[in-house]
Amino acid sequence: MPETTEEIIEHIFARFAEKGHLAYGEFVTEQQHALQSATFAERDGQPEAMVVACLLHDYGHLCHNLGEHIADEGVDAKHEEIGARQLKKWFGPEIVEPGRLHVAAKRYLCTVDPAYRAGLSPASEQSFVLQGGPMSPEEVAAFEAEPYFKDAVTLRRYDDLGKEPEMETPPLEHFRGMMHNLLANRN
Repeated sequence: MPETTEEIIEHIFARFAEKGHLAYGEFVTEQQHALQSATFAERDGQPEAMVVACLLHDYGHLCHNLGEHIADEGVDAKHEEIGARQLKKWFGPEIVEPGRLHVAAKRYLCTVDPAYRAGLSPASEQSFVLQGGPMSPEEVAAFEAEPYFKDAVTLRRYDDLGKEPEMETPPLEHFRGMMHNLLANRN
């Protein structure tokens, strides 16, 4: 298990090297989606924690071995939980929690804003159904009580933008310094 800041970053980058080329389901790869989400956040002047949270929000897809088309098989991989379990070993809640809650944020937004759901891509609609569909009033209240719910909604908006096949982004290496800063301040 990596322990130093550099070992952790290299471990995460190795996951992207190993599985980042896999299809995300939106005509982009996992790595393109991560880089796009983070790039949009950075362009908007979001704090480093949000930028890195956007970069790593789908890290769970890089950790499981369930295949690229798991949703087509009617299975929710619960990638947000897998990723959160891995990332909380290294990062604080300002990185982990928005990612852990980004699926709930989609369900929340679909529930409170019908226009949001109408704008979902076919792949997002498919996963939305597998992930539980609209929230009940109790689930809405519980989600709004989460300490990082607003950050999760913000991350979700960047997640939705990160699906452009032709978008140019900085390379993964561009985000090393931000990750380093956040890891160095984790204890």
